[in-house]
Amino acid sequence: QVQLVESGGGLAQPGGSLRLSCAASGFTFSKHPMSWYRQAPGKERELVAVITSGGEHTNYADSVKGRFTISRDNAKNTLYLQMNNLKPEDTAVYYCVAYDYNTGKYDFWGQGTRVTVSS
Repeated sequence: QVQLVESGGGLAQPGGSLRLSCAASGFTFSKHPMSWYRQAPGKERELVAVITSGGEHTNYADSVKGRFTISRDNAKNTLYLQMNNLKPEDTAVYYCVAYDYNTGKYDFWGQGTRVTVSS
């Protein structure tokens, strides 16, 4: 059974930093591309960043490029999102999502962790 458990969310000031973690279990983490999505209040879910199974390649939404870094530690079955220079518009629930080879989509979702950026 796939389990993705996010942590590290909370309150940060504009310009501050947070590091999100996602502990994965129930599947071979090292063989799956991973991603972070977010959903702000009243808005649709947005893809934030993706990373290949080995971590060699990453891609980011324009809104976070240069501020956020996605990474993974396959030995620890953990995905990370380092968020720097946070802005109020980064306020959202952040989800860790694994690629499902059966559906060809990012279909395995964690429960989310809330990030609030406010002074």
